[in-house]
Amino acid sequence: MKKITIYEPAMCCPTGLCGVSIDPDLLRISTVLNNLKKKGIEIERYNLTNSPMKFMTNKTVNKMINEKGIDELPFTLVDEEVAITGRYPTNEELADFLGIPINSFDEESKIDK
Repeated sequence: MKKITIYEPAMCCPTGLCGVSIDPDLLRISTVLNNLKKKGIEIERYNLTNSPMKFMTNKTVNKMINEKGIDELPFTLVDEEVAITGRYPTNEELADFLGIPINSFDEESKIDK
């Protein structure tokens, strides 16, 4: 299975699901990642506030920030290669990256690998 890592902009908490106005895309990605985690699939997720060293020590991410700036976050890396910048991956893209069916994102469904 491929390794997926999401590098996010600075947020007040690790998930960004706090405050009075919650971004629906953050809610979607957090829900999907939680459901996948329950099924044994780990997708690493770092935000600039809580994990600044992860941004500095990853050469690919560091180069992207130096070239494009933090306004292009989030970055999604698949096997350490930049796959998406400036937005979160869709559920379909995540399923494709992981090689699993899209219905695997539902809490009740099982993952057929």
